[in-house]
Amino acid sequence: MARAATTTLGGQRAVAQAARRGDRAFAAVVVALGGAVLALAGLVLIVVYRLAHPALATIGPLRFVTGRTWDPVAERFGALPFLYGTLVTSVIGLVLAAPVAIGLAVFVVEFATPRLRRWVSFLVELLAAIPSVVYGLWGLLVLVPLLRTTVQPVLQRLFGWAPLFDGPPIGLGYLAAGAVLAVMILPTIATVAVEVLRAVPDALREGALAIGATRWEAVRMAVLPFARRGLVGALILGLARALGETMAVTMVIGNQPSIRASLFAPGYSLPSVIANEFAEASSPMHVGALAGLALVLFGVTLALSGLARLLVRLSGGALHGAP
Repeated sequence: MARAATTTLGGQRAVAQAARRGDRAFAAVVVALGGAVLALAGLVLIVVYRLAHPALATIGPLRFVTGRTWDPVAERFGALPFLYGTLVTSVIGLVLAAPVAIGLAVFVVEFATPRLRRWVSFLVELLAAIPSVVYGLWGLLVLVPLLRTTVQPVLQRLFGWAPLFDGPPIGLGYLAAGAVLAVMILPTIATVAVEVLRAVPDALREGALAIGATRWEAVRMAVLPFARRGLVGALILGLARALGETMAVTMVIGNQPSIRASLFAPGYSLPSVIANEFAEASSPMHVGALAGLALVLFGVTLALSGLARLLVRLSGGALHGAP
């Protein structure tokens, strides 16, 4: 009997050792894959920096970022108009898409019937599957004429005293690009927000209803505060999606490197100018300046990622500190 017990104990030890070796191998593979992603991102950054170094060394990084003139013939390059256009259109898209996407997520999770929930989710996923160039064509052929003939004249009559709505209603410009981006990032924000709201414990909803709250009051006072951090993350993901969009924005923004306060004015964005000019760039300075724009875009994305982590942490602190 003692021999049998010893044999059984030895077999269990062998199984445990094999399991530990499998765990260590799996952990090593996961770490290697994660490191490969970081190494790939670092390699891309190094290659772009090597392309941009001649131009940045000649112009100066600060002067390049703050410059307003973009003249490849005279080799005068400034990134500020493109940075401004990227940020303005992305913020417009986020402002327009955020309430619709979060409201849609609340409806899908809290109020829709199972059959209606399936159809709405399918339509949202269908929006995410539409190619960027199709959104650009829709914006150019449908949205721009609508803005030019209807929306912008109305905004100008009502708010023409404000600099945001000054200038002729030409359709193309920051507002058109922001509206197209809003439609494009809406599926991203809504899909993530739906998953975040589904993760809220049912006990919160039931507790709010048990003390006499209505369905909407339970959502407003219990569900949304609990899901605040995840919703902020969803908005940041949508903003990151808007920052890197190229084709659709290129087709409707107007492609003029200028800085204007009016949302009706044409502008330019960082991805658009890179896509438009990189194939035709012949001089090392021009290629380097375009690579410098890519570095600026990378820096903006990195800064917004850091800001997103800060906002998530602050929102979480506010949530835990709430009474």
